[in-house]
Amino acid sequence: MKHLFTFSFLWLALVVFAQDDLLPRGFSPAERALLDWEQFALPPSAVGIETPPPYPVRHMAEWEELQALAITWRSYPQILTQIAFHAAQEVKVIIFCNTESVKNTAQNTLQVAGVNMANIEFVVAANNSVWIRDYGPNCVYANDTQDLNFIDWVYNRPARPKDDAIPTEAGTYLNIPVYSTTANPERLVNTGGNFMSDGLGTAFASKLILEENALNNPYNAGPHTEPEIDAIMNDYMGIERYIKMETLPYDFIHHIDMHMRLLDEETLLVGQYPQGISDGPQIEANLQYVLDNFNSSFGTPYKVVRVLQPPASNGAYPPLGDYRTYTNAVFVNKTIIIPGYDVQFDTIALRIYRENHPGYKVVAINCNDMISASGALHCITKEIGAPNPLWIVHQRLPDVPNNNAVSGYEVSAQIKHRTGIANAQVFYTIDTTQAYEPVPLQSTGGGDDWTGVIPHQPNGSKVFYYISATANSSKTQVRPLAAPMGYYEFNVNDVVSEVKEPLGVEMGEIFPNPASAITVVPVNAGGSLFASLELFDVFGRKIRTIFEGNFPSGPSRYYFDAAALASGTYFVSLRTETETTTRRVVVK
Repeated sequence: MKHLFTFSFLWLALVVFAQDDLLPRGFSPAERALLDWEQFALPPSAVGIETPPPYPVRHMAEWEELQALAITWRSYPQILTQIAFHAAQEVKVIIFCNTESVKNTAQNTLQVAGVNMANIEFVVAANNSVWIRDYGPNCVYANDTQDLNFIDWVYNRPARPKDDAIPTEAGTYLNIPVYSTTANPERLVNTGGNFMSDGLGTAFASKLILEENALNNPYNAGPHTEPEIDAIMNDYMGIERYIKMETLPYDFIHHIDMHMRLLDEETLLVGQYPQGISDGPQIEANLQYVLDNFNSSFGTPYKVVRVLQPPASNGAYPPLGDYRTYTNAVFVNKTIIIPGYDVQFDTIALRIYRENHPGYKVVAINCNDMISASGALHCITKEIGAPNPLWIVHQRLPDVPNNNAVSGYEVSAQIKHRTGIANAQVFYTIDTTQAYEPVPLQSTGGGDDWTGVIPHQPNGSKVFYYISATANSSKTQVRPLAAPMGYYEFNVNDVVSEVKEPLGVEMGEIFPNPASAITVVPVNAGGSLFASLELFDVFGRKIRTIFEGNFPSGPSRYYFDAAALASGTYFVSLRTETETTTRRVVVK
């Protein structure tokens, strides 16, 4: 009777709490209680085919061509309206609505906001929460570019059985097969916010995926060892290399989209905190683990782009402030929508995205109303891939250090379509106000690899280029998707770089610390080296440059007057061409 009473009480709490539109991205109190109560596992109300796809599959990258963006109309209608406004200029927006009444409300709201209603489609389907990234369908293609399939994992929120059925609803609406990891021995719990792939068989996650499928998990999954999880992800998702990082101390949902994302196949965008603050140390440790042990799918080291994790409105970082993040963005063909919080920080984040995706429309939507629930734009959207993609994979060309030694610049790409490729070209220019010049690409060995050569350009030139291909079906596609407004670029010059071992330089302990007057910053350099010492406040704003120039070999000291500063925490950064080190100093 005790267990029966406990179950009845928890079930009542579950039902009541599940009606709340403001279910957090993390566990609700009722869900936490259910997970703690023995081995509670609520079966989904609808499942797809409970075996892997019968052919090799490839999970699409988020920057690939979409036919639609899916959202669930529930919490945060103002933010959802803005997402729909921007996304509907690119693709269809599929909106899941709990009832006809909700559908009518959403329709009226979007019409008043001037959204392109020709690209809005409503699906009345029962749901529990707005967090479709975590429970929505995952897109994979048969044999790289053929039939589109949906993959549905077991959702790890037991109070949300209606959410767990949305992939099946989406598959029915779009007539797309749904394959579900819902039956043992391949029953697997996973969430979309803790998964990111490069479209070439490499994916990233936190070790939450191991914890939730381990022995004694409350979802009746497996249990699975890490190799077994990898095998399931390979069978269902085409993931050949599944990179898992330590969970973070303060991001309690442990979803990687809150602090990192892939910008392309070889570029990681990583959230950055001031030295030693919040999740910063673990994020840096995870990044070093990745860089030390894995190359990109092209076989080259990952490039790293950093973006500030801004403090909350009270100036605090997690756990004392909201988990504000700019990595929680969404690609919608030629548009990138990023979260916004405060103009002084948003401006920098917008610049970083635009620098890495020239020609794309990059817009920010204010997410202050939702970020306290531990999620932003990526969390409430889900990409639906194009039904017949023309897939172009290209590793962008590096700068040319010795331009006189080359007669041209070879461009290579992997290009595929289910009907085959009729022709492909690379278009280039050294002046974007002038027309691009075409150069044909040739298929090598009759396969999917295509190559061509951009002609030699004058020293000092910046070359802009993009790739275009036409399938036998007459479909045409470009890469990047925003071309010709968007492009890749590289520099050419006649400087021969002499490879030298990097000179070591380190910053010693700042003293006195806490400081109130003249403060000393010791530096020790292994040789004469150009670098800078800069002082920043807790918001990441530069207060002053302490020194910039050639640091002499050996020990040296630099100074700033703390008496001229307001009380608080500051950071001194030592920056060279290859690295940055930071130390904290407290001003009394």
